[in-house]
Amino acid sequence: MDERINIRLSKVRNYFKLNQREFSERIGISQPALAMFETGDRELKNIHIKRICEEFGVDEVWFRTGEGGEEKMFAKVSEDDRYSLNLGKLSKTQNETIINMVNAIAESSPEKLEYIESFMKSCLGLSQK
Repeated sequence: MDERINIRLSKVRNYFKLNQREFSERIGISQPALAMFETGDRELKNIHIKRICEEFGVDEVWFRTGEGGEEKMFAKVSEDDRYSLNLGKLSKTQNETIINMVNAIAESSPEKLEYIESFMKSCLGLSQK
């Protein structure tokens, strides 16, 4: 049985552990509007669907229809596209720490980049080459 889009909307929000205010800010709508979308009292428009899918990497076919079940919730993107999407998200941040970190990485010498890479791999538990 296909779930309704309002239920899939709630699933996306809950997957990212965001409250309605946080989620609505990310897609540029009010919290009361989001609440009405989630209860099914108001219908999502194409612009809202597009924003949700772009902001959270959700597969639009799954979001609209539920086709493929929850394992199809997220769109598959190439590594190049993933990189570009993430750069786009970082460029919108207001977080000063993130801004400073991105600038520091971009402006580092090759030697410092090797140190940063080693440090990040260690922090993330990735194997060292």
